[in-house]
Amino acid sequence: MSKIKVVEGEIFRDERGQISSLNNFHFEGVKRCYIIHHPDTSVVRGWNGHQFERKWFYCLKGSFTVALVEVDNWECPSQELEADIYNLTEQESRLVCVPAGYANCIKAREKDSILLVLSDKTIEEAAGDSWRYDKNLWVNWDNY
Repeated sequence: MSKIKVVEGEIFRDERGQISSLNNFHFEGVKRCYIIHHPDTSVVRGWNGHQFERKWFYCLKGSFTVALVEVDNWECPSQELEADIYNLTEQESRLVCVPAGYANCIKAREKDSILLVLSDKTIEEAAGDSWRYDKNLWVNWDNY
């Protein structure tokens, strides 16, 4: 059973515009955030894994496919691991909460998509806990 959680937010629309919220998410443990802008839908970013870092993904604009794999062996992970796939879009207020021990890989589904990423580690802490794997491992990105 997956340890990944999804926090469902809300979107309120009226004549003044839109408010997207994550009122059920508490930012306890978040130490930094960054924004990934993908101008091109052909770019696949990943796989990037973290033994000790937790991450949260939220689509600000456009849409993304986010693939997540719980890594079984950091030095030589099994090629047979099954990825959990999440489709995030600006039309839904959803936050994917990824525990430590996972690798992530992302691909924009629309041109100029923007993804917010939160982390529970500082940039210095994260630098010592970064594992990179080939983007074609575990997911056939031609299907996304």
